[in-house]
Amino acid sequence: MEARTIPFFRPSIGEDEINEVVDCLRNGWLTTGAKSAKFERDFSALFDDGVDSIAVNSATAALHLGLEALGVGPGDEVIVPTFTFTATAEVVRYLGATPVFVDCDLDSFNIGPAQIEPAISPRTKVIMPVHFAGLACDMKGIRALADQHGLKILDDAAHALPTYHDGKLIGDCYADVTAFSFYANKTMTTGEGGMLTTRDPALAQRARHMRLHGINRDVFNRFTDTKASWQYDIVAPGYKYNLTDIAAAMGLHQLKKIVAFKDARKALCDRYSEKLAGLPLILPAVAKKTGGHSHHLYIVRVTDGAVMNRNDVIVALQAAGIGVSVHYRPLHRMTYWQETFGLTPEAFPNADAIGETCISLPLFPGMSEDDQDYVIATLRGLLAN
Repeated sequence: MEARTIPFFRPSIGEDEINEVVDCLRNGWLTTGAKSAKFERDFSALFDDGVDSIAVNSATAALHLGLEALGVGPGDEVIVPTFTFTATAEVVRYLGATPVFVDCDLDSFNIGPAQIEPAISPRTKVIMPVHFAGLACDMKGIRALADQHGLKILDDAAHALPTYHDGKLIGDCYADVTAFSFYANKTMTTGEGGMLTTRDPALAQRARHMRLHGINRDVFNRFTDTKASWQYDIVAPGYKYNLTDIAAAMGLHQLKKIVAFKDARKALCDRYSEKLAGLPLILPAVAKKTGGHSHHLYIVRVTDGAVMNRNDVIVALQAAGIGVSVHYRPLHRMTYWQETFGLTPEAFPNADAIGETCISLPLFPGMSEDDQDYVIATLRGLLAN
């Protein structure tokens, strides 16, 4: 088998994106402007009427703004999964609040009512589910639990565009606020970027003000309307989280392709599942009838009976020119979270088991079946008995 180099991910950028970015460079408006505003409108159009979209420079910014708009502060607790990227939890600390970590489901890698309810206390204010790898959490069940206890929901949808649950698109699916990511390896990209969505006008207005220094006027209108540009007020000490028009220019065209991207990823995921069957691997959970999946990641777990452990498999795949990753080492294994909150592996057996055995295989819309077959053949050569 001839060796080759296969990246873990490669963004799918076309001439439409390139030409739109060039238009930004030619028209001279590089920061937040008309393209960012159109990107927000186009994003809102994915949903039923009434959803407001606020473009920001990262999903981390969207998560932070969402918690801030929900009034999270010192003394509050926010329930988060340990099996997630650190951004989900770190934004809680930005506001002086306390993340309360919970284990995940062993099959879906998600949290649900069964994991969340025991962690609720009188100090709990927000629940932060993560739609891991693009598989929808049980948002209907989480909403019922939140309403029972008078809690808010901010869901981390960094992996979940487009993902449906209970007939609703994540971003308008039982949460008070949702945060999306457009990082380079996400289901669509603006290079760096994110979006916050909500149906609550007060939350949307607060997030808009806070994303740019607490200014009470839209940044683009401040330079184009008839009122003097210096006539604005500061309503709070805000942040510098606005999305540039250069990034939004990419997003305008990436957004049009999200269904095609998803279909391409799903086809590759289906081929992986078919051709990896029979190996000492636990294959990913599939979306149930009431759920959905964006197929952002394809994650396998190496079983105890395999001839190689997970770490050795990763080394061998990389030596064969195959880019792989691990999503993720759970937060209770990370020094800051472990030491600050006294976290132990025994408290999170499912996340710990997944984190020790998982491998994310190459997956991107432009991946050829020939390259995918090379990945599959290499895995078979390593693990087949």
